Amino acid sequence: MDRREFLHLTALGSLGATFVTGCSGGAGGGGGSPGPASSVAPAAPANSSIGPRASTARGRIMLGIDSLEADGFASLRGLRCGLVTHRAGVNGLGLRTVDVLARAPGVKLVKLFGPEHGIDGNAAAEIAIKNAKDVRTGLPVYSLYGATRKPTPEMLTGLDAIIIDFQDVGSRSYTYISCMRYVIEACFSLDRPIRVIVLDRPNPLGGEKVDGPFLDRKWRSYVGAYEMPYVHGLTIGEIARWAVATPGVLEMDEAKRRRGVLEVVPMRGWTRAMTWDRTGLKWTPTSPRIPTAQAAMGYAMVGLGCQLGDFSHSFGEQMPFRFIKYSRRHATDIIATLGNTVPGLAMEPRTMPDGTQGVYLSITDYPRFRPTAISLHMMRQTCIWDSSNPFAKATKSERELFIKHTGSEAFFEDLRTRGAKVDLARWMAQWNTEAENFRARTARFKLYA
Repeated sequence: MDRREFLHLTALGSLGATFVTGCSGGAGGGGGSPGPASSVAPAAPANSSIGPRASTARGRIMLGIDSLEADGFASLRGLRCGLVTHRAGVNGLGLRTVDVLARAPGVKLVKLFGPEHGIDGNAAAEIAIKNAKDVRTGLPVYSLYGATRKPTPEMLTGLDAIIIDFQDVGSRSYTYISCMRYVIEACFSLDRPIRVIVLDRPNPLGGEKVDGPFLDRKWRSYVGAYEMPYVHGLTIGEIARWAVATPGVLEMDEAKRRRGVLEVVPMRGWTRAMTWDRTGLKWTPTSPRIPTAQAAMGYAMVGLGCQLGDFSHSFGEQMPFRFIKYSRRHATDIIATLGNTVPGLAMEPRTMPDGTQGVYLSITDYPRFRPTAISLHMMRQTCIWDSSNPFAKATKSERELFIKHTGSEAFFEDLRTRGAKVDLARWMAQWNTEAENFRARTARFKLYA
């Protein structure tokens, strides 16, 4: 199927974008759920306008970049644009957003920006990246994970708009949403603010799960740029809408935030009940350790549980975030202690060619499943199997990194002082209340039913 046929099949109506200015009220919200995404517009901030919606044919999801193209790139005409993207920034046919925009009639794409892992997605985590040139287009690529993580005024010189096209994985510590916040702050802080346009994409975990530790504001960092639960339940476009319209989410002058303009180009055909496997889309690796949608789900499940102690995930390059093991323990030990702790999660014993034993994690009942629960039980179990308590002997840097990822200093201190006696039920109940409060505060910024 070529691009023209794809767009013909998926766009049956005119398309519009969602606009949000920074002047739209505070963090409150809630109210009733919006109607179907193809017919009824959701609740929107006071200064927003939502264009007409398109329906889809044959069950195919239309990504933000596809919606933009189906509308003839109308919102970009006459603008000098920069694009912040990565390897997974592709359209519904797998073509790079870079190439789609570079060839688009009336679009002046002049600069590219790359996040952690680089614009091609091949760099390992936490590796600084240098500025470069895109081989196919010849456009300059400015690194936002090297000498700076926020675009400088010099990098933004000559631009009218910045387009952001990231595939997120639904977990707070994955840094593309952090990069988005930094880009928005830089664009809005200029004397002549630059419009930010976010091309929306599915949350691979779906839009119904809101789960896990809530981030303390004092521990905001590049691996936790927002005060939200670890599993946030939003698309990247919805995060942008909430951040721009809510005082205090962006770290910038409030007057400059209020004058900034965000445009979100929504998807068509996606609903909150859709995990990645239900979208019909092909997964493009978002980073070396997230090569599959299964790994993206696993990242939310065991990433936190492998921060401290002897639990680890994967076997070499195989089964990242889905195969867990513990040194000097058999698969039967893991199943006996953790196998019945999380409803909706199953553990399959596996022995690798070199004799390594562990378990593969499968989800058997997603509605009942709490993504981060297994990590919390892994933390307590490691305190049982390691009587010296890895949290009590953590170095200063290990402690800070753990808290930056999990988000809660008080939880770390509870693990440090109580170890295996930590009351997980109490913490999970507290975080569930905070998750429901977050769900209510962000309801008005959601674009999909």
